[in-house]
Amino acid sequence: MISAEPIFRIHAELADILHLGATPYGDRRVINILGGRVQGARLSGRILPGGADWQIVRPDGVADLRARYTIESDGGARILVASDGLRHGPAEVVARLARGEAVDPALYYFRTAMRFETSDPSAAWLNRIIALARGAREPRAVRLEVFEVL
Repeated sequence: MISAEPIFRIHAELADILHLGATPYGDRRVINILGGRVQGARLSGRILPGGADWQIVRPDGVADLRARYTIESDGGARILVASDGLRHGPAEVVARLARGEAVDPALYYFRTAMRFETSDPSAAWLNRIIALARGAREPRAVRLEVFEVL
C-alpha cells in the first residue's frame, strides 16, 4: 500500500545526455542533474547540482535508470537520494521523448523506487521509508510524484 497523495514532488533540471555508446550491458548514457525543486507537505527544498542519472537502454528498449543526487531541505537538512527505476513505452512514444517533444506521461511507463539517507534529525523519517515515484520526462527535466510505501 502507498500513501494516497504524494509526500512531495520533484522537478529536476537536466543537462544534455552524454552518450557513451553500446557497452556489453546496453546503450550507456549519463545525464547530469543541474538542480531543481522539491515541494510537498512532508518535504520542501532544492536539488543541489552534482547528481546524475546513469542509464542503460537495454536491447528490449527499456531504459534502466540509476539516479543519485542530494536534496537540501528548506530547513538545511541534506538528504542523499538513491532512485532506481524503469522507463519504457511504445516505440513511437519513446522516439518522441528522444526528440524532446512533450508527451503525456500516461502514454509510457516511468516508475522508480527511492531510498533516502540523512544525518539531520528533522528529516530522519526519510531514513526509515521506501518511496515509489511516478515520473514524467520533459525535454530538459524530470518530474516525479513521490509516494511513501506504507
